[in-house]
Amino acid sequence: QVQLVESGGGLVQAGGSLRLSCAASGSFNSINTMAWYRQGPGNQRERVAEISDARSTNYADSVKGRFTISRDNAKNTVYLQMNSLKPEDTAVYYCYAIATIRPGGNMYQYWGQGTQVTVSS
Repeated sequence: QVQLVESGGGLVQAGGSLRLSCAASGSFNSINTMAWYRQGPGNQRERVAEISDARSTNYADSVKGRFTISRDNAKNTVYLQMNSLKPEDTAVYYCYAIATIRPGGNMYQYWGQGTQVTVSS
């Protein structure tokens, strides 16, 4: 099993910055793709950014140039640096990871519990 624990959410004014962290723990062989999703009020959950174990990245068009995803494989941690925040970025942000539980084994998906980000105008 893999546990994902997020931190770093909070309240910030428009134009401000926040940095989210998500640490993976538990029993696994490797963490493959890691990503951040978000779900705003009345909206479906959407992928914000993802990063592979080789550190290739993809971003939603709405956050390109403002958000940066990174990871520390030694710490099994993924980060999301959010700059130039806008009120429409307000959402619960969820960490997501795909992990291989044992060498040559199947891959499984895991979610964190979510952290609230609120951007005031």
